[in-house]
Amino acid sequence: MKRTLRNRLNLCLAAAIGLCLMPGFMTDSATAGSFTRGCAARDLQILFSIEEQEGAGTITADKISDALTEMMHARIVCHEGRVLDALAIYDAVAESIRPIRSGHADVTTGIR
Repeated sequence: MKRTLRNRLNLCLAAAIGLCLMPGFMTDSATAGSFTRGCAARDLQILFSIEEQEGAGTITADKISDALTEMMHARIVCHEGRVLDALAIYDAVAESIRPIRSGHADVTTGIR
């Protein structure tokens, strides 16, 4: 199962990089290209986080599948030029895969 998830993450990583390198993917405007790179950077950041959590065994296969599906949606939205919407989707994905920290808060400081 680990090998399958790792292969799937590698495939998604390759797809994200490929989208950015496709001719015609970026518009003629320099600012649009930089925003597109922003989507790609956020995509990679989340992929690396998923891979790290998968290696540590702190994320379920269902969560990975859901996250990758939403990330594909974000890629499509970014490709359509709706970069802020895409970044909002990426933020939601990042929040959904964030590990829940367990432990008790220190009574005096409230810090875990």
